[in-house]
Amino acid sequence: MSDGLTTTAAASAAVGVFKIALGVEYKGSRYRGFQRQRAGVPTIQESLEKALAKVAGGVPVTLSCAGRTDALVHASAQVVHFNTPVERSMHAWVMGANMNLPGDISVTWAKSMPAHFDARFCAQARRYRYVIYNDQIRPAHMAEEVTWNHRPLDVERMREAAKAFIGTHDFSAFRARQCQAKSPIKTVHHLELLQHGRFIVLDIRANAFLHHMVRNLAGVLMTIGAGERPVEWAQEVLETRVRRTGGVTAHPYGLYLVQVDYPDEFDLPKRYLGPHFLSGLPDVAADA
Repeated sequence: MSDGLTTTAAASAAVGVFKIALGVEYKGSRYRGFQRQRAGVPTIQESLEKALAKVAGGVPVTLSCAGRTDALVHASAQVVHFNTPVERSMHAWVMGANMNLPGDISVTWAKSMPAHFDARFCAQARRYRYVIYNDQIRPAHMAEEVTWNHRPLDVERMREAAKAFIGTHDFSAFRARQCQAKSPIKTVHHLELLQHGRFIVLDIRANAFLHHMVRNLAGVLMTIGAGERPVEWAQEVLETRVRRTGGVTAHPYGLYLVQVDYPDEFDLPKRYLGPHFLSGLPDVAADA
């Protein structure tokens, strides 16, 4: 931790309030998204807050996150933060939380942060991966962790079409009706199609995302990859700014939040790019 961060964190501790950031990974298949909802609806936030409250000796914990992933969507590098009057070691926050969490949610690291850190508003960019399993036969393994597409997909066509989405654009044609974002204009820093065997990975990084934006982009690219639409259709859909022109929203199972970028001053821990089952594949493991 830099001297500035050390001083700020120490100041927070001096007034009896600690700000803690956590790295979290989860399989979203049995949850209705990250954000807490009405009683009885399983969410990632509720599970985490209950587990952390136990570590805090019963003191309630309220989390803020970098990205509110949707129902059935996964994360390998979600970032959250919370304020607490309870002092624990970083090791205790990690191990204590994991002892009280279900097996499909894990805390990967914890770090004491200065008062001005915010997991959502300090984030500079977010990165998602959409994992497609391309085969005629549906997979019996990892069926809820990849999106199965039985049509043979031409990755080169998908790569060519994806170029239309790089840069700053109005992504209204890829925005869900219930999206609450103030502006449909987003900047896509990179969008690549990576391939290893039967896995095709859509890897995208942007300053921010609209609701269902990645899944709608994936739906258009898979349609083009299957030869059902020309490569130029991607640009045409983008320019319409009308959601219904983009076809069906792709399934959520293959979508992962894999990275959140913050200013260097915060020096948050870094892990391999997820999801974990891709980490050993040479064609997709490297940080693009």
